[in-house]
Amino acid sequence: MSLTNPPSSSGSLSRTRVGNLKRSLQATVDDAIESRRPGGYTSKVRVRDRYNIVGFISSGTYGRVYKAVGKNGKKGEFAIKKFKPDKEGETIQYTGLSQSAIREMALCTELSHANVVQLEEIILEDKCIFMVFEYTEHDLLQIIHHHTQPQRHAIPAPMVRCIMFQLLNGLLYLHTNWVLHRDLKPANILVTSSGAIRIGDLGLARLFYKPLNSLFSGDKVVVTIWYRAPELLMGSRHYTPAVDMWAIGCIFAELLSLRPIFKGEEAKMDSKKTVPFQRNQMMKIVEILGLPRKESWPGLASMPEYSQLQSLVLHRQPSHFHRGSNLEGWYQSCLKNGGYTSTSSAGTPGTDGFDLLSRMLEYDPIKRITAEQALEHPYFTNGGPISGNCFEGIEGKYPHRRVTQDDNDIRTGSLPGTKRSGLQDDSLMRASKRLKE
Repeated sequence: MSLTNPPSSSGSLSRTRVGNLKRSLQATVDDAIESRRPGGYTSKVRVRDRYNIVGFISSGTYGRVYKAVGKNGKKGEFAIKKFKPDKEGETIQYTGLSQSAIREMALCTELSHANVVQLEEIILEDKCIFMVFEYTEHDLLQIIHHHTQPQRHAIPAPMVRCIMFQLLNGLLYLHTNWVLHRDLKPANILVTSSGAIRIGDLGLARLFYKPLNSLFSGDKVVVTIWYRAPELLMGSRHYTPAVDMWAIGCIFAELLSLRPIFKGEEAKMDSKKTVPFQRNQMMKIVEILGLPRKESWPGLASMPEYSQLQSLVLHRQPSHFHRGSNLEGWYQSCLKNGGYTSTSSAGTPGTDGFDLLSRMLEYDPIKRITAEQALEHPYFTNGGPISGNCFEGIEGKYPHRRVTQDDNDIRTGSLPGTKRSGLQDDSLMRASKRLKE
């Protein structure tokens, strides 16, 4: 069943949808069982029978991503995400796929929208899962970085507006179909060569319709620290699509300023897996938005980390803890530095842009603007037509995605226990570059 309709209050559509997701997962398991032979696993379809591997794109905890082109009548360019099976200790013991990998496969099989990355197929081969996606030439982190080199030059205002509209359009589709993304950040927002925005990397995404347990109990830490909503920082056990909207607000600010608006340092979990209070990140938010108050955020005092927030105020007591929000001052400085006009004329951020940003970066998640409301905001409705190509009218070309030949053997490059010298985690490399800026 296609996820194109709004959720039904009766729950029947939602139960059907969940059933489809379970059947998608079961089909993957059944393929594995049916294809097992005395010599190990074989596959009905092998990756290299359908794709030529062009090169290596990036890696992470999940595995590696490769660029490929279709062959034997299959046309187009593709990104192949190879999951590493979990292992225990130094000895290779296959313990199955991670929960995030299973969720991503199940969800991507069902989702279909112009602003969400498109899954082509899933291939099981040699105890590894390959997810084949459409290939996208850019992502927002790459575009932002391009605008800081060799010196800062602002992303054109109409381009920012077009990116935001498409991004919110994709997010509305996810939220309408009961999906939280939970890891929205520039690196996960893909851009095709024709200027179409695709929300990618649904590894932390999950359905939020009537969860059996609190969302916190399933995943104690979600959303990359710089884009993490205040209710998550305050230890909320239950949360809503508002966490995604906060992240979208952070992305909006970053597109305008070319740097993260709340660039804190993350405190890691201890050996007992206790989630610490993120003091530094909370301070970065308070510096711009002022201290959250019970009067404007009624649920604040009931948050698990409220005592930590009070302790932070008592011990630090910097002047900005006792003043109101400075978001407008930050925004006006951003417009001036970027050469944007401060008035709301066609295609410019202006006062409409500030109003939208402030509604996204609202402390109280209940008051925070939704994706549907944001798409109807004057920032979009008053600025004239919005193109489906964010590059329309832009002079020059953005650099292509970096693809290397260091590790283009998709069969062995990411097998558990395999160490390949000289290769670094691309996501870590990009993060270190940003920390130096």
